[in-house]
Order: sequence, then structure tokens, then C-alpha cells
Amino acid sequence: MRGVQIFSGTSHPLLTETVCQRLGTLPAKANLGKFSNGETSVNIGVSVRNQDVYVIQSGSKKINDSVMELLIMISACKGGSAKSITAVMPYFPYSRQSKKKSHRGAITARMLANLLTVAGVDHVITLDLHASQMQGFFGKPVDNLFAEPFIARWIRMNVPGWREAVVVSKNAGGTKRVTSLADTLKLNFGIVTTDRRRPKLGATLADSTVFFDSLDQDVTPLPKDQDPFVVHTHSTRGDDFQAGELQSESTEQRELFAPPPYLLPEMSGARRPSELEAAHEYTDVRVREVITGRLVQGHLVDDDYPPSGPTSFPASRNVTPGPFLNRDSSDAAPDPMSESIFSNTSSLAGDHALGGSFDAAESSDEEEGSTGRCAEQEKTITLVGDVRDRTVFIVDDMIDKCGSWIAAAETVVKRGGAKKVYCIATHGLFGDESLEQMEACASIDYIVVTNTFPISPLVMKKSKKLVVIDISTLLAESIRRHHYGESVSALFHLND
Repeated sequence: MRGVQIFSGTSHPLLTETVCQRLGTLPAKANLGKFSNGETSVNIGVSVRNQDVYVIQSGSKKINDSVMELLIMISACKGGSAKSITAVMPYFPYSRQSKKKSHRGAITARMLANLLTVAGVDHVITLDLHASQMQGFFGKPVDNLFAEPFIARWIRMNVPGWREAVVVSKNAGGTKRVTSLADTLKLNFGIVTTDRRRPKLGATLADSTVFFDSLDQDVTPLPKDQDPFVVHTHSTRGDDFQAGELQSESTEQRELFAPPPYLLPEMSGARRPSELEAAHEYTDVRVREVITGRLVQGHLVDDDYPPSGPTSFPASRNVTPGPFLNRDSSDAAPDPMSESIFSNTSSLAGDHALGGSFDAAESSDEEEGSTGRCAEQEKTITLVGDVRDRTVFIVDDMIDKCGSWIAAAETVVKRGGAKKVYCIATHGLFGDESLEQMEACASIDYIVVTNTFPISPLVMKKSKKLVVIDISTLLAESIRRHHYGESVSALFHLND
């Protein structure tokens, strides 16, 4: 390829060499190092005037050094009068910090996008961004390629009986990625969710919202022929309000002061359905595919395992009823804490995302750990989908910490009855000895990643479950098409 200079950073030189071999060229010379005080030193060794420059630099264990090295190389090529500069970043650093997780949090991915633009980049090529909306952070064109066709091809060629397999998401945030792979392979899919924030009803809400219990004890059951709307509105709007006056109110007013649906059977005296009737009330067979389990410190345990961790509201705690209950004048003064019982209860559920709702887009346990929350002793994990006697593909965009991967694998094997589990991700970060822990997990059979993130050959030789898929063909073809002005859209839907 004439008029092209491909530079390699120090993060992943092996990937750059493979890409250059497929393009029939060699990496351009550049002297990269550090000064005695730790500053990054970059010296471009060839002329880049009127050349299309491609700098291949992925994330690495020394993530900040890799970022600064990339920025300095782009700036050096810009000062050398390069025609265009393209940053090829197979793993985009700081991609998990693409939104605020607290009111004083930083959107670091947007800041890095701005730094690349200021340094002089004209185009960015990356692979499987953690959040696809990050493309809007850039003022320059971004090609977000996908490793899904390569993963699907590997599954077809190396997994026996893959047509009967099930693709499973290990959290709610990764369902879109999982359903895309399932559609490509024409397979069924499932989901494993972990209840990380909602408190237990029996331990917290049932003890704190005592006004429901008091209401059941103080209110006398009504005759069946008496309207529950009249009584409820009469009891809440004052004793001097006559029930007969409410009969003439409009339907909208009656619905406005209607009791909650869960109180209607008790207040109206309606008969509760028997167990046989309740069993036949829902006939959807898909309900049988919902399986729940208990996680204690990240591992699945039996149902008879003793509970761990203190409860937020002890059962013996006496909470003074609120002002909306009928109390005698002899009652003690209300506890100041009881007036804020709802705020205390809601705070048990953990931090809220900005906007007032839970952050359902979190797709990895390493994201949650970075927010500084205390790890819960026990959680509830739920499996939705039929995986019995089937091969399971647990899919996400990256493997950093292994907690959620091991929990999902143990759930589909021990509770779901799966016969084999493949943990598949695009980026294999493997932080904090997570690879060794996944190797030791008996429920995981294979760990499949691509070579977007550098993995040492020694680690690959030691691992018996790790499989690395080469995606240098995808990067090389994207560079070639961009250089010759060809369409890149064909790379998003590769024919297998």
C-alpha cells in the first residue's frame, strides 16, 4: 500500500505486526520510550508528509501510559504534515466511564474523545464499544466494528452441537448484544440477573411499612354489598364527611381516592382464591423457565444454607405509626425516625442513577465495584430460559473481574442443568487474577476472547480453557478500505 504509514504503540505490538503482514507492509519506525522523570518520549523515524497515517494502540495494563503515548504520537504526526491521521483502538480505554454514575462523577470517555480531537486525529477505528452511543462524543468520524461475525464463525466451526445451544446474558445490560448473536446463529437466548439493590421484602419493607399491618388490624371488615370506595374515602378525608355525599361524586373522583389494589380484597370482604384456583390462574408455560438461587460472596449456595449479613430492620423493632393512622390520645409521641421511614427504606436499595431510576444499563460487576459500594453478603440470582442438557454461551463485551461470570456459570449448571458453558467476550482484560479464578471454576469449560487486548504468550500457554480469536483480518480490511475510499459498511455484516 503506497502512501500509508502504520505506526505501532507499545501496548500491543504483536497485533500491529499481524495487521501489517495482512496488508503486505511493515510497521513504520518510531522511537518510543520514557525520560528519567517518567515522561513519555516519542520520535517519529520516517517522513509522514502527505501520508495517510494509522496509529494502532489498544488499551493495556498500563492504561494511562498507553493513552498518553497515543496522544503524543498523533500530535507528532500532525506536526509532520500528515495528510490524515487515524487512531486504530481495538479496545477503547475508559469506555466504561461513558456516563455519570454519581452527581459528581466524570464522563471520562467523552474527555478522552476530546483529547484525541485536540491532538489532531481525523478518524477513529475501534471494536465493540462498551456503549455504542459513545460515537456521539467525537467530532470526527468513528467506525465501531463488531467482533460478532468472527465469534459466530468460531462457534460454528469449533462447538459440537451448537445448533441446540442457548445464548445467555449474565446481566440486564447485555441483552442487546446477546440477542444479536442469538439472531445471527438462530438460537434461543436467556438471561441471568442478580438482585443487587432491592432489599428483601421480609427483612426490610415488611418491617418498615407497618401501616399496612396496623390497617389490617384496626379496620373492621365490611359487608360484601358495601362499596369499598366510599369507606376508604370517608376514612381518609375526615370523620365529618358523610358517606352519602360521596355517592353523588363523579367516577373520576371515586377513582382518585380509590384504595390500592392489594387492599381491595380485604376491605371489600371478597373471598381469596383457593390454591387450586391460583394454580390455574396463569397457564403460561414459560413461567416454569424462571429459576432463582442464592449467591453468598459470589458463589451459588443451596437453599438451606444459613443466611448471612445483618438485616436492615430487626423484627423486634417497634415503629410508631404515621399520622394517617387512628391512634388513641394515650399513644406515645411519634418517633422522629418514623416520619422518614420511606426515605430510609428507599436508601437501602443503593444509589440511584441520575434521573431517579436504577441504572439498568450496567453490564458488568466491575462497573458496580468502581462506584465504591459495599459488597453485599448475599444476593438473589435469577435464570430465565431453558438451558437443561444444552450448551450455554455466556456473552458480554469484556471480561475484567470474574465474579458475575462465575455466578452465571454456576447458576446455569447447578440450577439450570446445562451440560457445557462457554464464556465469550470481545475484550479479555483479566484483571485481579480473574483468569486463574475462572480456570478453577468447574462450571466453566472454555473462555473465548479476541486479541484486542494484549495477553502474554506465557499466560496463553498456561491456560487450558482460554481460546483467543484473531481479529487482525477485520482491522486490516478496515484500514485498506479507508485508505482507498471504499465503503466500510460491509464489515458490519460479514458473510460467514
